[in-house]
Amino acid sequence: MTPGSVLLGNAGDSFTCGHEHGAGDRCVSFSFTPEFCHRVAGPAPARFHTPRIPPLRALSPLVAKASELLSRAGQIEIEDLGMQLFTQVAGFASGASRATAAADASSLARVTRVIRMIDNEPDAPHGMPSLARAARLSLFHFLRVFEAVTGTTPHQYLLRLRLRRAAVRLRIEPAKVLDIALDCGFGDVANFNRAFRAEFGVSPRGWRGPES
Repeated sequence: MTPGSVLLGNAGDSFTCGHEHGAGDRCVSFSFTPEFCHRVAGPAPARFHTPRIPPLRALSPLVAKASELLSRAGQIEIEDLGMQLFTQVAGFASGASRATAAADASSLARVTRVIRMIDNEPDAPHGMPSLARAARLSLFHFLRVFEAVTGTTPHQYLLRLRLRRAAVRLRIEPAKVLDIALDCGFGDVANFNRAFRAEFGVSPRGWRGPES
């Protein structure tokens, strides 16, 4: 699991979630009744056939809203967010890739550590060759495993991470869009605006909403 991912479970399943890096992550959990799942997903058996969805672009707005929920509880309609998330995830889960099954446990662990490094140091330069060296894998193998775990390339993963952080700050802080863009690693506000609109479907000002 990486930040922005969605962990999936079915009624009757049991699992344990641990943290190899020694610290807990903040998560938002939703539970849906079988009746609700059938009502939303239709008459087909409402079961997920994959354990996780990587941090896809289409889920970025919902992930950002969940992060906002952690920052200021009570300000977001949890029920609406849960329903939107289920509707989106149900569609992706039916065709989700199981590419991680092809990677050996050692490679997965090495790439996961590199992903944690990116998460903890989003402002540091993260070139593909240096990341592969940190994982002690060939460039080709590193990229293949990284995409299996995250659903995207290292460059897009880092961009998505910075955009999610900017999205949360836009909703909870009064700082200027320019200042938030620069703080989140974007040297050009025009580039930030383009990337943000591509990720969230609205401009940074539109995402922030009416000024208070």
